[in-house]
Amino acid sequence: MTQTAIPYRFMRGGTSRGPYLNRADLPEDQEALAKVLIAMVGSGHPLNIDGIGGGNAVTTKVAMLSRSNDSWADIDYFFAQVSVEDRTVDFKPTCGNILTGVGPAAIEMGLIEATGSETTVKINAVNTGARVVAVVQTAPDGVVYDGDAAIDGVPGTAAPVALQFMDTIGGATGAFLPTGQLVDVFDGVAVTCMDVAMPMVIARAADFGLTGYESAEALNDNKDFFARMEAVRIQAGEAMGMTDIATSVTPKFGLIAPAKDGGTVAARYFMPWKAHPTMAVTGAQCLASCVLTPGTVAEGMAARSNDRPATVTLEHASGQIDVLVDYALTDDGIDLRSAGLVRTARMLARGEVMIPRQVWAGR
Repeated sequence: MTQTAIPYRFMRGGTSRGPYLNRADLPEDQEALAKVLIAMVGSGHPLNIDGIGGGNAVTTKVAMLSRSNDSWADIDYFFAQVSVEDRTVDFKPTCGNILTGVGPAAIEMGLIEATGSETTVKINAVNTGARVVAVVQTAPDGVVYDGDAAIDGVPGTAAPVALQFMDTIGGATGAFLPTGQLVDVFDGVAVTCMDVAMPMVIARAADFGLTGYESAEALNDNKDFFARMEAVRIQAGEAMGMTDIATSVTPKFGLIAPAKDGGTVAARYFMPWKAHPTMAVTGAQCLASCVLTPGTVAEGMAARSNDRPATVTLEHASGQIDVLVDYALTDDGIDLRSAGLVRTARMLARGEVMIPRQVWAGR
């Protein structure tokens, strides 16, 4: 055979999708692994025509799972963001939408057994060290995908997957506020640099001459904005102590504006070189934390709830997403205990994905 066959489940997790793989079926060496994932996704072509990617950053993501040796966790989740066109792989970030499918995929792979009508899966997010508890709907014959839960950005309804994120502060930089400041100014733009679930640079849309209510398509067509945003992102990333920023998807960038449709604030999230069509689960946690922290660029934009936990509703380009944040105010900002979200997932296909043997001959 001139190709190497790798077992996979192809799943939608939240508003992203991609292959879910058993880490044991892949190269141990990260350089070799990157080549395999590039070939699998078909990176290097805008349509990923020679792979199973979908031509968009939300459809070129990969989840790699294994039983965890961590005393707390059941499953280790290792994430890779494969580029659409650049033939690169970024192993630095994690993805909360793809994480939605980790519990169901682990059960489908036989890495954990289903238990009753709900199965709790404790997940160690390898890339960032976050701990996540996922509650998956199950039955005697496995995962239940049918249900009444709806999330904006995905048509129809499906079974809910409840996610509780813990230990999300400073996963990439080691600090809640990596620059030590609530607000920094780069190229004349005030930003808050924050590391909660995902390191982000957050700015007010008005400071870029935007409303914050633009569609993802309109933002993607605004080349002047992207050039200015990227310059700010790189300077902010350097101030956050991060490296290789120009070629890495982190830190991500976010814009906020006063709410328009009954939410807490309007928000747009960037991946970072394209606008996210909806909202990243990790980015939603960071944006919600920014809203709840006094003195950030979100100050005065929304009434701050006295409830604990507090629900922050972010209006994104395709609807809304709710983040339930359990926190306490401190002298340094907030003490984030956990963040909860409800998403959905569905298995789309299963079988073997083929890799040219010249890329990898298998184990």
